Amino acid sequence: MDFLMVTAGKQGTSLIAMMVIMFAVMYFLIIRPQKQKEKKRQEMISNVRKQDKIVTAGGVHGVVVSVKENEVIVRVDDAKDVKIKVDKSALTSVSVARDEKEEG
Repeated sequence: MDFLMVTAGKQGTSLIAMMVIMFAVMYFLIIRPQKQKEKKRQEMISNVRKQDKIVTAGGVHGVVVSVKENEVIVRVDDAKDVKIKVDKSALTSVSVARDEKEEG
């Protein structure tokens, strides 16, 4: 009977160790990279400036005309001077204007 309790105790310990290892693997393969990706996205959104080229989640391409706290105004057509207001959270890609790259 004592032999069974010792064996069950060892199995319980190995089960806990296996669960800890699985959590560590999940953290390093899924959770941590996702947090880093979200941090880069938030940094990209906070660094949006005038004249940057952007792409929204809906696929709209344009050039930033004005930046406000939670939204940007984007020029989507130069010929007709069409501008739209877009939430910053909808931005998926930001390309810095060439003039600013050369200056800084």
